[in-house]
Amino acid sequence: MDTFNKVAQMLADHKGIDVNTITMDSTFAELQVDSLDVAELVMNFEDEFGISIELDEAVKTVADMVKRIDEAKAAQ
Repeated sequence: MDTFNKVAQMLADHKGIDVNTITMDSTFAELQVDSLDVAELVMNFEDEFGISIELDEAVKTVADMVKRIDEAKAAQ
């Protein structure tokens, strides 16, 4: 499973939304994911992918998160 699909599935499970409504362009605001949700999700992503994610205000969309995860995986 690629990074986007895994992130989308974990987001959908966390928020109780349909995974098919999540796209790379989806913003966390559109998905009603607040900063607490993001912090929780980042911990889950770190566990799932075995990485450490640097988070800042630049991470606003699903694509931003996927990019951070892929960069962290590549840096290992």
